[in-house]
Amino acid sequence: MAQTFDICIRGAGIVGRTLALLLARERLRVALVAPTPAPAATPAPDVRAYALNSASQALLQSLRAWPDAQHATPVLHMEVAADQDGLVRFDASSQGSEALAWIVDVPALEARLREAVRFQPQVEVVEAPVAAPLTVICEGRASRTRAELGIDFDITPYGQTALATRLECSLPHGQVARQWFAPDGSILAFLPLDGPAGNSVAVVWSVPHEHIEQWLAADDDALAQALAQASQHALGDLRVSAPRASWPLQQARARRWCGPMPGQAQAAWVLAGDAAHNVHPLAGQGLNLGLADALALAQVLQGRESWRALHDLRLLRRYERRAKAALLPASVVMDGLQQLFARREPFIAAARNWGMNGFARSGPLKQWVARRAMGSAAI
Repeated sequence: MAQTFDICIRGAGIVGRTLALLLARERLRVALVAPTPAPAATPAPDVRAYALNSASQALLQSLRAWPDAQHATPVLHMEVAADQDGLVRFDASSQGSEALAWIVDVPALEARLREAVRFQPQVEVVEAPVAAPLTVICEGRASRTRAELGIDFDITPYGQTALATRLECSLPHGQVARQWFAPDGSILAFLPLDGPAGNSVAVVWSVPHEHIEQWLAADDDALAQALAQASQHALGDLRVSAPRASWPLQQARARRWCGPMPGQAQAAWVLAGDAAHNVHPLAGQGLNLGLADALALAQVLQGRESWRALHDLRLLRRYERRAKAALLPASVVMDGLQQLFARREPFIAAARNWGMNGFARSGPLKQWVARRAMGSAAI
């Protein structure tokens, strides 16, 4: 007899696998769509790293999917420098926390999630979508299913492209996450890797579109020198230690996050993660928001009335309202910061640096912002 499923998850990335494990704990039968990738002669190393907050850490630990200490570096301090003399520092000790965030190697996290799914009998990995009362779309920002369903995805391009790579530094990172806003609107982040004593960092450099080809084509020495200058030589001499990846930056949000599944009676779809929303990486909140979606959907389904079906749109709109409410403050703040630092007029630069220094001295306001970024309080 053919296997039947309660939920089909399209997309087996971090958000999709996390959601599958959460739903399996509720004894729901989950089909996780993960097509076998075409074999590559030499697979490119994944250079991505994510800044995960305490809420995301607790969620992944509860699923036994948190990476080991070498691949999840706690951030004790954060420094944000503007293009003049603006400077803001955050410290985990002042928040009464063991870390402001954890910088997590994407390949290590994905491996832990794959292993957890492999040992979860309620989850079956399938090659293609299957019929189910509820389909969850977790396919990322370029979701094919979202496009096929005709869901409007409102995109605001930023005129910037993110360049990601990794560096070996002559000085240890000291568990400090560093960020620099440059006069040309570019934003550089160094994220500490390889544990507390490490001297390597993950790089995310958001540069204007017109500059990205130059840095993708540059040799490693030229790129290292440019990054050393942009980082004010904070970590000494730099050496590029990984390939480069790039992607255009945007803010985006789907107009609808749930609806009936066309051509299937008593079936519905719902969006989660990057298929539902994209934000600028400057605050490192993208995956945290996606994991929050997964948790919110699992909790809404867990708390449904006994008589209410999984495809009930009134039920799914509870999730939509909750997830959109959590997304709104984060997206407004990140969009506002990006727009502010993209302005190049001298009086704007002076005003924002004055504002940053005022914020650094603000006490309760600074602590409030830090706690919400850390996921230790609701946004």
